[in-house]
Amino acid sequence: MKKLVKVLGVFGIAAFALSSCNPSGTSVDSNSSSSDESLELSITDLKIAYVMTDSVIAKYDFFKEKSEEITEKGRKFESELGSRARGFEQEVANFEQTANSMTPNQARAKQEDLMKKERNLMTYRDNLMQELSADESRLYGEVYDKISDYLKEYAAENDLEMILSYTRGGAVWYSKKSLDITDDVIAGINKKHAEKKSDK
Repeated sequence: MKKLVKVLGVFGIAAFALSSCNPSGTSVDSNSSSSDESLELSITDLKIAYVMTDSVIAKYDFFKEKSEEITEKGRKFESELGSRARGFEQEVANFEQTANSMTPNQARAKQEDLMKKERNLMTYRDNLMQELSADESRLYGEVYDKISDYLKEYAAENDLEMILSYTRGGAVWYSKKSLDITDDVIAGINKKHAEKKSDK
């Protein structure tokens, strides 16, 4: 997004510089003048629209379905991890109750075993979290690709040169509501998703 703003800024500066710079004593030929005018026209006549990015993602049925799958997977992981943790806690409690009846060597061996089990439990937890995080990253990548592909089609069908991503606190501070195509895009990508599901 920042790159886009910089590009637009450079175009604007170039247009201003080309249209206003004419050192005294030099003449501007007609070719140069016409190219300046065409550059200004290409900038000022841009057909631009924008989408509310958060809304498009949040209301995209594909995203909602896959997010629910990841959430359900997370619940299963949490349940399994909780079960293992409770088993470990019970084993620690049993050891604390029977430690006095053990020889020093037995107690030391049991402590080492419990420490190893604790490390394994932590590693297992970290692996589950990494797996869920990777699933989430893959989902966002897939969603962005699908939306990007759809926006290319939408731009071609509606004769748009540019579609901006509009997010609160982003680079775009104001835009006319008439340029907002969020609802159209949400309807379009959900229709496409429904068609793909029915094909399957």
